[in-house]
Amino acid sequence: MPPFAMPPVPPMALSLDTARGALAPEGPMLVRRMSDLEGLFRSADAWRAACDGDDPVVYEVTSSPVPELPRELPQSVTTIRPGACGGEFHMTKGHQHPDPQGEIYLGLSGRGGLLMFDGERPEWVDMGPGTIGYIPPGWAHRSVNTGDEPYRFLAVYPGSAGHDYGWVLEHGMGLRARRGTGGEVSLVPYDG
Repeated sequence: MPPFAMPPVPPMALSLDTARGALAPEGPMLVRRMSDLEGLFRSADAWRAACDGDDPVVYEVTSSPVPELPRELPQSVTTIRPGACGGEFHMTKGHQHPDPQGEIYLGLSGRGGLLMFDGERPEWVDMGPGTIGYIPPGWAHRSVNTGDEPYRFLAVYPGSAGHDYGWVLEHGMGLRARRGTGGEVSLVPYDG
């Protein structure tokens, strides 16, 4: 058998429980609290106040056992809890892929958005159950919960892509997603 056909994990079937956001077999789990999102919300005072309280969980990522290695296609399910900080909806940290690769997100439950930024222009895709968001190579991306219940999505990405969270802290995302006066999603300029 050629070396490229010798995977680090055997062929398998994965089970996706959309109601719980669970994959089986399950791989690593990541939990991000408000304190993990320093520098991402416009209002540092609102962020500090949220951290000084109960430091709530903002989102969780459950991964499959497929490793982040070249030629592999890892999968994960992210669940973003509803809420806001300083008027901005709860969101993921967002990242850029150091090895520019495309990625897809499939909305499973709840309402959300996919914010993308290529360094010059931002793009927003409304996400919900059954919506597939395509992230082209070279675009930083972040997911946002715009609803009143948990927003959950499946991600599938090349294992060699990597995650550069510092890029977003340095360059921003072009827009911020806030709740408008009528409860709608309002996209406003990033402005630091």
